[in-house]
Amino acid sequence: MTLTRKNISHLTALQCPRCGKQYDATVLQSYATCCQQPLTAVYSYDLPAPDFLKGRDHSIWRYREMLPVADPRHIVSLGEGGTPLTTLHTLSARTGVQVLLKDESVNPTGSFKARGISVAVSKAQELGVTHCIIPSAGNAGGALSAYCAKAGMKATVIMPRHTPATLQEECRLYGAELLLTDGLIDSCGRMARQLVQETGGFDMSTLKEPYRLEGKKTMGYEIAEQLHWQLPDVIIYPTGGGTGLIGMWKAFREMQQLGWITGKLPRMIIIQSQNCAPMVQYIENGNLPDDFSGYPSIAYGLAVPQPFAKDMMQEVIRQSDGKALTVTEEEMEAGISEIAAAEGILLSPEGSATYMGLIKLIEKDWVQEDEQVLLFNTGSWYKYR
Repeated sequence: MTLTRKNISHLTALQCPRCGKQYDATVLQSYATCCQQPLTAVYSYDLPAPDFLKGRDHSIWRYREMLPVADPRHIVSLGEGGTPLTTLHTLSARTGVQVLLKDESVNPTGSFKARGISVAVSKAQELGVTHCIIPSAGNAGGALSAYCAKAGMKATVIMPRHTPATLQEECRLYGAELLLTDGLIDSCGRMARQLVQETGGFDMSTLKEPYRLEGKKTMGYEIAEQLHWQLPDVIIYPTGGGTGLIGMWKAFREMQQLGWITGKLPRMIIIQSQNCAPMVQYIENGNLPDDFSGYPSIAYGLAVPQPFAKDMMQEVIRQSDGKALTVTEEEMEAGISEIAAAEGILLSPEGSATYMGLIKLIEKDWVQEDEQVLLFNTGSWYKYR
């Protein structure tokens, strides 16, 4: 593929992950209507060894060839990505495993949502979208509001009524239209679909459009680059809609194709709240009732009772020889205090959940001494008050 001055992307098509049908990536798409699955972006792999990344700024757009925006003039960026990956020395000594932390709380708007929203808004703008609509448990709504403000686009955010006031006010300050509804994010999703039909706005729901996934996968590229093109033995990820989990696995597969990494891929672990754990049930029992519902959680990003991409998440767990498990609300609260006192870091409830999940995995001998385990802090503790 020959790149022109303005075509910075190696994107070739969009594809259904189940049947392989391809969709035109030059026009606006939502999901794979053939199999009712998320669409995934396909790229050509004619890139050299990653030495060419040296000297580029440390945002997600350093990997621009493997992102979908063709014309750099359409990139909407607030400096997302390049987040620190550090060793938690006290917890490593305490647990007997090498505990690493990828801290996404330092992203713009205070969470990992900035990655996916940056790419999705950039591509939406490139394809002519002027109004984005999103159901959100909190952080995604704030991110969409900020990036749409930067792009000069209209944003409509639909949140559960119980969402903390800080997150509601964040959206309003960025100029977004904010709507509140009873229930969890599935209720917000139903309202979003209705508004899309009524207004012609574009649905930015998790994995109902293909490009938030592309932004989230940059976590996988960063992990590999920060660890000198090696990967940890285990990645523990707090999982609601699953975009980050699926995105990282996609990044690992792409880097294998590019020849940037070799060897065994990490075992991927899904952590959910006991209040709302659809993926634990789906993976353990092979089904998820249509009427499955959950309860709110202090880790509000985990309260996703009907994840659209459940089949893709299940496949990541199967391919990686991974697991799905739960932690309680009380365990998350206790973990926040333990980690803060041990390492001087305040993790979000979702971040705490990954550490408490690690403790359970060690107790069950599923994580062995001296293995390298990567935890994720997906958002800032300060946004949860």
